Amino acid sequence: MNIRRDQRHFRRPWFWLLAPVVGALAGVLYALIFNLDIVHSAIRGAFIGTPIILYERGVLFSGSRNAIREAATPVFVPATIAIYGLMIVVGNAAAGTALHHLFRYMQTAREAMAMSDSGLLYSLAVSAVVAFVFRVSDLIGPSLFISLLLGRYHRPTREERIFLFLDVSGSTHFADQHGDLEAQAYLGQIFNALAAPVRRTQGSIDDYIGDMALVTWPMRRGMRDAACLRCVFDFAATIKAQSSAWQARFGQVPQFRAVLHCGWVVTAEVGLERHKIAYFGDVVNTTGRLETLSRTLGEPVLVSADLLGSMQGLPQDFAAEHLGFHVIRGRNEPLEVAAIRLR
Repeated sequence: MNIRRDQRHFRRPWFWLLAPVVGALAGVLYALIFNLDIVHSAIRGAFIGTPIILYERGVLFSGSRNAIREAATPVFVPATIAIYGLMIVVGNAAAGTALHHLFRYMQTAREAMAMSDSGLLYSLAVSAVVAFVFRVSDLIGPSLFISLLLGRYHRPTREERIFLFLDVSGSTHFADQHGDLEAQAYLGQIFNALAAPVRRTQGSIDDYIGDMALVTWPMRRGMRDAACLRCVFDFAATIKAQSSAWQARFGQVPQFRAVLHCGWVVTAEVGLERHKIAYFGDVVNTTGRLETLSRTLGEPVLVSADLLGSMQGLPQDFAAEHLGFHVIRGRNEPLEVAAIRLR
């Protein structure tokens, strides 16, 4: 299911247009700086930029990319620049060949494939900036990074959002058996596995609190084809597919509980020395208390009737079992909940 959905994403026309367009724009900027032919530079930029962007989107060398992204920053930046450098050389050679045969650029293809010192330094400098930007984006989350850049929440904004609290079951017992350092490695690998399902469903990991991850979506984005629910079951499928590796590394396969709720919150940028996007309102507190209820009910995936009703029907591959109304601490009115399962 995950692979098919990723393939649909990659087949979208805008996805394949974005990479060469961004690369071409970098080439145009280079031409303007060094007073060169804009068309030739744009074509060269497109050939160089496209593989780099496809690499960052996980289309090229996804295994190496994921391993490098898990590394410490002193390893991540030079390793990423080295890969970018390889792509620059290959992309430039392909661009030179194309320019020679299509536009009779230079007398031979070999001459057209040559790269000037300024071109190499410019490409490496842009690559270093791109690597640093992606690293910062990884550390604070892509959605938060873009929101901070745009100043979207510099003034408090009221918006409707979906919240997912995903709690790792048995993490305290694991820590008692194996120690805190091994428990942190265990949780780190679990949260790494969560990143891809969240990215595929266009969600944002807002925070990690102990053994729990808080994920959020804008209402419309999380509702689209039940994306917020697909995130949970994609994550479960990822864990199951790698069960033998989990068993070999940690002696057990992770289990988790997931609760989802939605509603209106006030979203605002807070902090001076350390900026953060924070959510204010009863919705976040209620979602957290639903996690306790899911433990009591023994249901691994629990959603509020508010969220279920907003979806106006589940996709055919999901089934909901209504579990009635329950008193939630801090709420005046009982909240109706339902368990979600795959058919």
